[in-house]
Amino acid sequence: MPPTLLLSKELPTLEYQSTSSSFDESWRAPLSTLLGLGRAAGADFIEFFLERVNYISCLAEDDAITSISPRLTSGAGIRVFRGKSDCYVSTNDLSFSGLKAALEKALSIQGLELPTPNAFIPETNLELLRDYATAKGKDTWLSGCSSMAEMGEVLLDANGALQRKASHVQSRRAVYFRDWQEVLVAASDGTFARDIRLTQSVGYNLLCADGDHRSSIGKRAGSTGNPEFLRAWDYNGTAEEVAESAGKMLYADYVESGTYPIIMANSFGGVIFHEACGHLLETTQIERKTTPFADKKGEKIANESLTAWDEGLSDNAFGTIDMDDEGMPAQRTLLIENGILKNFIADRAGSQLTGHPRTGSGRRQNYAYAAASRMRNTYIAPGDYEVEDLFASIDKGIYCKRMGGGSVGATGEFNFGVDEAYLIENGKLTKPLKGAILIGEAKEIMNKISMCSKDLGLAAGFCGSISGSVYVTVGQPHIKVDSITVGGR
Repeated sequence: MPPTLLLSKELPTLEYQSTSSSFDESWRAPLSTLLGLGRAAGADFIEFFLERVNYISCLAEDDAITSISPRLTSGAGIRVFRGKSDCYVSTNDLSFSGLKAALEKALSIQGLELPTPNAFIPETNLELLRDYATAKGKDTWLSGCSSMAEMGEVLLDANGALQRKASHVQSRRAVYFRDWQEVLVAASDGTFARDIRLTQSVGYNLLCADGDHRSSIGKRAGSTGNPEFLRAWDYNGTAEEVAESAGKMLYADYVESGTYPIIMANSFGGVIFHEACGHLLETTQIERKTTPFADKKGEKIANESLTAWDEGLSDNAFGTIDMDDEGMPAQRTLLIENGILKNFIADRAGSQLTGHPRTGSGRRQNYAYAAASRMRNTYIAPGDYEVEDLFASIDKGIYCKRMGGGSVGATGEFNFGVDEAYLIENGKLTKPLKGAILIGEAKEIMNKISMCSKDLGLAAGFCGSISGSVYVTVGQPHIKVDSITVGGR
């Protein structure tokens, strides 16, 4: 059947009975009509992003639950493209009239006027609903998660384990959150897709003190799509690891500043690649002219030992998504192959402005943000070496076992603290070191990563950028950097 033809004067009297508790097929009719209205007004492209969120976090400090923070939200974002410009309007009114008002505001920002009262408004012909949630059994995820009481019990038990395993404890913190999100994307190119995401994270932070000596060690785990995540957390094993590291760092010597070869541990060590290089491969950086790699596709930008990926497909990884926030299915994107830049990370607007193909990377914190090119699971691929080979190649250097916080400049200059480090002498670990800060620039350090081991590890992370904070995975095997500036005493 051909799309229904409405007269614009009929729009104020239309009523739709969309399901309020879920984004199902009943949302097709109102969104088809609104997309048709936007096209009739002269927009080149319109996208609706609808969202419902059920979030809760729980914090245990020492032997008490000190905070439980639930949040229920719903809303929609409307993006309107006209030529190469676009605008974004959000609303928490999901009624037909509320969505229509938000669309009208977006159209007016783009200098577009609603059709005359007797103009025809053909509905947009949306595809059959691509429902990743129902197809993969996600509709029962929320009910299968830990209750509020169970959250508290697990975190208090975990803090008890930390007290038993650590010495000179000043404070113990265990924190957990669960973020359940249902999304629906409808766009004037026919996109009509629904998904449910379940993201969870739990972790420790331990502060130890003995006189003037201090150490602080944290460790966090994260997962997507696993209602049993908190129940399966090995807090005893994690407590033992954190306590051991804190004990070693408590009396560690301060590192001497200088230039050293270093080995960076796998898993969260990948945060430097994410921050200092990954962001420079997002099309938002090309748009802003803040990446030194903008015109380097097909050229060597790193040591030939380095291959790197960004993808949304790894099972239960923190940045895994079945579709991005523009309705595009997830995929695997080869960023760098043997040192050669192969692809950039692109969303719809980034693709339109730069010419690089979309990669299923349009992501946003929530409906209040327009999607932008963002990383998902980003990591350096495993290499051919054993970990022992990396250590054996260094006469004097530093092993960076646990990375801390840091900052990155717009074009890749970075400095990152190291929470746990050790001196390497004649290929062996000797004494623990603290106070190390890695200082460098992405385009230089990338060419100094000369060895990658076989032991790829992934770790949960949080990434802030133009479209808010999103869940990501960072990762790498153990890597050797031939030389880097290390700040210390």
